[in-house]
Amino acid sequence: MDDRQACIAFNLVEGVGSVGLKKLSTAHGGIAAAWMAREDKTGRDGKPVDILAELDKAERNGVTILTPVDDGYPESLRSIESHPLALYVKGDASILSKAAVALVGTRKPSQYGLDQALRFAHDLAGAGYVVVSGLALGIDAAAHRGALAAGGLTTGVIGSGLNCFYPQENLQLAREIVEKGGAIVSEFPFGHAPDRRTFPQRNHVIAGLSRGVLAIEAPAKSGTMITMRIAANLSRAVMALPGRVDNQAGMGCLALIRDGATLVRSPEDVIEELTALPGLRRRALAPGNAVPAAPRPAVAAPCAAPLAPPNLDGLDDDEKTILAELTPDGISYDHLTRKTGMDVGKVIATSMALAVDKRARILPGGLVALWA
Repeated sequence: MDDRQACIAFNLVEGVGSVGLKKLSTAHGGIAAAWMAREDKTGRDGKPVDILAELDKAERNGVTILTPVDDGYPESLRSIESHPLALYVKGDASILSKAAVALVGTRKPSQYGLDQALRFAHDLAGAGYVVVSGLALGIDAAAHRGALAAGGLTTGVIGSGLNCFYPQENLQLAREIVEKGGAIVSEFPFGHAPDRRTFPQRNHVIAGLSRGVLAIEAPAKSGTMITMRIAANLSRAVMALPGRVDNQAGMGCLALIRDGATLVRSPEDVIEELTALPGLRRRALAPGNAVPAAPRPAVAAPCAAPLAPPNLDGLDDDEKTILAELTPDGISYDHLTRKTGMDVGKVIATSMALAVDKRARILPGGLVALWA
């Protein structure tokens, strides 16, 4: 057994992290020696650790396992004292070492929160940053989709083993992230189900992989606030988007700003904050890649005119097909899949593109509506 295999083996047992392993390694003259000296080799699943079986699962599932002794392990995590002993990566593991910014927020966002997550992720991905988030419902999913709509890269960090994906509603999104050059990451071995402890650990990886973390919309008591505290402790840029003072879903962001987080109004503000950190160069937004500003709503006449047909200028055939089915109240992805004959991944991606272009709105509950 070598040090790499020993790191994976230690990750399969409870109660040993990078801090404890460093002490064990020093005491026994190396990581592999520390593993060989360990008497209790029972894994988290209650069975004896079988490192060869774990490596075989990774190979059969096309998963790369990175450990701190591997050259490809991201330096942003290696430099943290409490770094993961193993990262299970589905997709392109090299993007974990690229400049990244995390976008996080509530699972139950307002329409404002969804719109801003799409907007910021789209423009930051277009500027060359990898968008990192937690693949949860709500803000996280919108951030990943915004990055994909820009043709950019995004990393989803999950709080379970890769073969215990949660939430199942975002499984297709995870597949699309991998297909389009991104990555899905977990520090948990195969078979590890999500629980209350795994999500704070997941948040630690989200913050660690990123140069800064932006809270889009979050309640005062939420997992997002945990992530922001972790980011501050890791000396990452901590940023928050202001929202309405009467919106409980955004009270956490207002508290962050009150307590010293950088208030941001645009993707350019985020880029300026990131590039203010030592050793970072400024990245400009790509010309022509910005999301158009939302149109100002017209004052309704006493008797409203019939709804005008949607503007189809500059759309491809798939976008025209989706747009033709939309209503102001919203249509579900399942309905659009049945009506158009497209697969659900294509429907979601096309709907995201229309939302970024201000032709459609993504509503809570998986609905797509005409922009109004």
